[in-house]
Amino acid sequence: MWRVLEVTVPVFAVILVGYLYARFRPTDMAVANRLNVHLFVPALLFFVLSEKLPAASALAGPALGAAVVVLGSGLLAWPVVRLTGWSARTVVPPVMFNNSGNLGLPLAALAFGEAGLALAVVLFVVEMVLHFSVGVFLLQGRAELGPLLRNPILLATAAGLWAHFGDWQAPALVRPAIEMMADVSIPLMLVALGIRLTDVDLSQWRVGLTGSLLCPATGLLAAWAFITLAGLTGMQAGLLWLFGALPPAVLNYILAEHYQRGPAEVASIVVLGNAAALVTIPVVLYFVLPG
Repeated sequence: MWRVLEVTVPVFAVILVGYLYARFRPTDMAVANRLNVHLFVPALLFFVLSEKLPAASALAGPALGAAVVVLGSGLLAWPVVRLTGWSARTVVPPVMFNNSGNLGLPLAALAFGEAGLALAVVLFVVEMVLHFSVGVFLLQGRAELGPLLRNPILLATAAGLWAHFGDWQAPALVRPAIEMMADVSIPLMLVALGIRLTDVDLSQWRVGLTGSLLCPATGLLAAWAFITLAGLTGMQAGLLWLFGALPPAVLNYILAEHYQRGPAEVASIVVLGNAAALVTIPVVLYFVLPG
């Protein structure tokens, strides 16, 4: 239990700091979030992928598992949502696409160290690619290749993988600067998540509660199926269990607002899902953390 607290308390404490700060001093995070998406998170991805990534043979299982969890969650949630009468195109995406960035990366780093963070970055990249392809298709009914190719996170991913597999490293004089920028990304993501949680309407709490329960339930079920069939063990299995338990990503709300696909309902799912993570994440970590 102490190991669970060591992992979860720092993460949720930083989120709480952002939440409390915004409650007493309303804050516009638009510029900070743009800097994080365009500069700091790409620096983190490039640095980890080029410097910390394990051998290719260790990547296939987690990467495929992440895709199975994301897509499997959608397939499991779709008939349930249709039975409720709510729009599946509104409710299913936040169930599918979890908070693998804001929560997944810091939790993996604290739970499994640098090796865990490197694999968590792979899971995050898979989730982001699917979010900006399958997710956008679900929201607007058609796919757009242009935004995907211009996404700074995916461009940094491609550069990091090219550096890793091409056995290339950034020059020694530049590498500390990249690492310093990378170090900004995770704390800023957590603070931004806390601030974002003050800025939503819970009038749609019924759909929010349904989505917040479906997200970890379908994610864990899909993770269990893949871990069992693929025979994953140790850190890889633990990371996938954690990935499956993560709550909906804040990006779901931003995209729902952009495409006008039930932003109030999605906001409720995101807020209640992240609140429920205060219970679900510690429970999952209790069973998957190494002794």
